[in-house]
Amino acid sequence: MKMKKFLMIISAAVMSLCLTACAGEGNSSGGKVEFSQGTEVSQSSTTTETDSRVSQTSSTTSTENVSSTENSETSSATTGSTSENSEVSAPSSSTTKTESETSSVTSSTSSTTSGTSVSEPTEDDVKILVAYFSATNNTEGVAQKLADGLGADLYEITPQQPYTSADLDYGNSKSRSSVEMNDPSVRPAISGSVENMGQYDVVLIGYPIWWGEAPRIMSTFIESYDFSGKTLAAFCTSASSGFGNSDSALRSVASGATWLKGQRFSAGASAADVMKWANGLGVN
Repeated sequence: MKMKKFLMIISAAVMSLCLTACAGEGNSSGGKVEFSQGTEVSQSSTTTETDSRVSQTSSTTSTENVSSTENSETSSATTGSTSENSEVSAPSSSTTKTESETSSVTSSTSSTTSGTSVSEPTEDDVKILVAYFSATNNTEGVAQKLADGLGADLYEITPQQPYTSADLDYGNSKSRSSVEMNDPSVRPAISGSVENMGQYDVVLIGYPIWWGEAPRIMSTFIESYDFSGKTLAAFCTSASSGFGNSDSALRSVASGATWLKGQRFSAGASAADVMKWANGLGVN
């Protein structure tokens, strides 16, 4: 009987324990739900926090991107500014170069102009000499008119031994002039000489007609200089004889020169007549 009672107590205790366990499980389940909700809330909170972090990260990234973009634009602007500055300063260099080139061109042009005036003389630079022999001053008058009209230098061919009136007696076969003209090899000496004959481009040669020819002293004069490359023309004076071939002996000696057509004048020829011939030569 005691045993049965003991068993019953034990059974009741077990039942009580079972009930308590069941109630604990129910409370535990309720707790679990609350825990789960708590977890969900916590997760939600975590998610929100995560989203917030993501948002912040995104914002930060966006900010960084913006900052990077701005930096990039700033850098680009800086580069552009530098480029602009470079472009601005470039004209200065170009201007300096242009000025330098202009100066060089100006200097080169000035040098060329200077060189041209020296190496390429114009017609105004043509130098003319009027050289004459005049025993009675008739040829001298024509020579003077030529020199004045052409702006030429004047040179008188003066014999070392001057001719006297007796020397010029053409009626006397033994007179000095008669003897000289009968001997083509005679070369009467000349007093003095032309200074720097090389400077002249044109030489006009005057003389009186003796026995239809140029006096022998004119051959002396021609043989004393090199007329190669120069332009020569003869003029003469006479009372009645024409020009004829009076310059033929002179031409043969100065064969390297260019000879123009000569002209005979009377002793009293006017400046207009003299210059008509001279201008027709085309040497001035």
